[in-house]
Amino acid sequence: MPVIPAIPATSVTHCLGYPRIGAQRELKFALEAFWAGRSPADDLLATAADIRRRAWARQRDAGLAWVTVGDFALYDFVLDHALRLGAVPARFGFDAGQPPAPAGQLARAFALARGTPAQPALEMTKWFDTNYHYLVPELQPDQAFGACPADLLAAIEEARAQGLAAKPVLLGPVSFLKLAKRTDGGATLALLDALLPAYRTLLDALSQAQVEWLQIDEPALAWDVDAATRQALQRAYAELSRGPRPRLLLTPGFADVTAEWPWLHQLPVDGLHLDLSRGPQQIEALLPQWPAHWVLSAGIVDGRNVWRTDMDAALARLQPAHAALGDRLWLAPSCSLAHVPVSLQGEGRIDAEVRPWLAFADEKLDELRLLARALAGGSSAVADELTLQRQALAARRSSPRVTKPLVARRQAALQPDHARRGRPYAERAPLQRARLKLPLLPTTTIGSFPQTADIRRARAAHKRGELGELDYLQAMREAQRQAIEAQERIGLDVLVHGEAERNDMVEFFAERLAGFAVTEHGWVQSYGSRCVKPPILWGDVLRTEPMTVDTARHAQSLTERPVKGMLTGPVTLLQWSFVRDDQPREATARQLALAVREEVQDLEAAGIAIVQIDEPAFREGLPLRAAEQPAYLRWAVQAFGIAASGVRDDTQIHTHMCYSEFGDILQAIAALDADVITIETSRSRMALLDDFARFAYPNEIGPGVYDIHAPRVPPVAEMLALLERAAQVIPPERLWVNPDCGLKTRGWPETEAALRHMVEAARLMRQRLQAAAAEEPPSSRDGACPTPSLTLPKGRGQERRIA
Repeated sequence: MPVIPAIPATSVTHCLGYPRIGAQRELKFALEAFWAGRSPADDLLATAADIRRRAWARQRDAGLAWVTVGDFALYDFVLDHALRLGAVPARFGFDAGQPPAPAGQLARAFALARGTPAQPALEMTKWFDTNYHYLVPELQPDQAFGACPADLLAAIEEARAQGLAAKPVLLGPVSFLKLAKRTDGGATLALLDALLPAYRTLLDALSQAQVEWLQIDEPALAWDVDAATRQALQRAYAELSRGPRPRLLLTPGFADVTAEWPWLHQLPVDGLHLDLSRGPQQIEALLPQWPAHWVLSAGIVDGRNVWRTDMDAALARLQPAHAALGDRLWLAPSCSLAHVPVSLQGEGRIDAEVRPWLAFADEKLDELRLLARALAGGSSAVADELTLQRQALAARRSSPRVTKPLVARRQAALQPDHARRGRPYAERAPLQRARLKLPLLPTTTIGSFPQTADIRRARAAHKRGELGELDYLQAMREAQRQAIEAQERIGLDVLVHGEAERNDMVEFFAERLAGFAVTEHGWVQSYGSRCVKPPILWGDVLRTEPMTVDTARHAQSLTERPVKGMLTGPVTLLQWSFVRDDQPREATARQLALAVREEVQDLEAAGIAIVQIDEPAFREGLPLRAAEQPAYLRWAVQAFGIAASGVRDDTQIHTHMCYSEFGDILQAIAALDADVITIETSRSRMALLDDFARFAYPNEIGPGVYDIHAPRVPPVAEMLALLERAAQVIPPERLWVNPDCGLKTRGWPETEAALRHMVEAARLMRQRLQAAAAEEPPSSRDGACPTPSLTLPKGRGQERRIA
């Protein structure tokens, strides 16, 4: 690359958000201790303050112009914003007016987040195309809003007390409404006029606090922007520009905004952030038209992945903007750094060859500083640092371990039939019923059971080398035996082994597949106190030996009831990893699919009659813009088909999806052709099933009848009501009964109690269906055989007889 000359102006560096869980998951442990009653509220709040202090210190040390304030949340930042706006559903019984004392604030927030004995929690869904889950604001048709900026002002003063300049962040009004739901199903944007005065109050308060810049996030711009959304944005910012306010940096997030530029650049704001990971060319396209008074915040460092930045390419992209804008060019990550781990410091587990290729949040801040220095002083001022970056990139590109000829040959040999089952579902279903002999409304769980302290201690001791292989195997098999016996006592029809041996549904497989690296402290928040440790997919994927077969075979030997083989699907393995960026994601998905296919075939050969291939990230992977979605759906469906289609027709394939909106992709979900799909529906009160009913989804469905993410045991009547709702839209012969998700994070007492209620609700529902069928005229039933066996009326699928 040519040497970049020095230009006197210094580029401002900042970040849109920083990881909030703490480098060692301090927030997780503080939350769980508080929820369990082991520590007081003051301890939780002190831990939170310490996490903020250290995050701000790291931003200061990296030379950022401001520390970001308002990105921290104890549970979810969207929930915090809803509370700040007084959007508290009346069903929880709280006063939505002035906030209570700190202890009361915690009680209110956690009631909405986790539910109460009387009320289920707010609905939860994925944050755009990430694995972060946000709580969906629940709004009334006549929703009243009232701004309370106290928490944000307190955070600003907290930062200033540490000698730091603060740049607060707010979720913008249009995105807040687009992310919310109305209880009557109406258009949330109709509430904009009611909402804007609350935002006006927030801006007034920030102006009085002498805040210079406000980062206002409008991630709804990442979706296709229809006329109603465009008009709402224009109206909102015209209104907010009236009166005193800080200078506004508009941050779309996850988007190339070139198509919106003709009207976007006319909004009365003071700067715009560009995500140059999603749309690297937009800076060249938009720079000649950049408003004279606007700041350009260049999201030049990828905030969603963990690979080192190509500094030569980044500087080549930035240099024209720096020459044109000078100090109006700001440098930032592409999005909040909450989506990557905190730091590579202390990471001793990552493959030594792979580690120099990586950059976590702290390293990305250092990359921003390096880019700013190179722009201000010329590349010669940072020649040594740039050389190290180039060497790391060159080593990655030339490593013989990244590509494997065997994997390439296997992909080349794939044919269309490899992604299709032998017969359609309507012909497979009778074969599976004959083999499995399940009752109507069969009951099951999603896969994992509580990870007890004994299980965690055994796994940790094994990891440290203090527990030998045989002793560890015995400990895990004892946990499996206990899980099987508990499920038999409860009365479940289809069992699982409980996944005691699995630390995480993705990391477990990453540890056993070539091409992955795993971390020791690479934690990322998924929701609340739930953290995940995404593996790093750096090379071609290959399964070298069976991963789950011995465990599944052993679990099946403990019971006469069917035990599901439990696998994570190729799309979720892809989505929930930090994926290599040197080949198309489609190619990596096929490699993963071939590895899963081998495991499915080996499970079937071991006598496992049901194999569940979880794809909770299937919807998450969908591109945010409609034009890009068909291509993704084609290869994602193909990948699942490759993984699932190498088995006999009487082997039943399940899949699981959770916390997503499915209505716009039901055709693709049907194309997966899983025999049974289990989905999250309890928080939405089965609303998601309406989409499946309208589409006439042809296969079997298990809508979750209780929310496992909330620490409550729903009564039988509540689950029965949900089953009745489900039976109105899905024929009972194609209906399964299950929780929303895996039970790993719950305790055994509440798990057993909830599952007993679930089994009882299924029993009562069977009785009601039998009674309803018995009351039908004989001519409407399938024959008049004088036996206790009866046939329920046919739905769109196959019949299932019950005794």
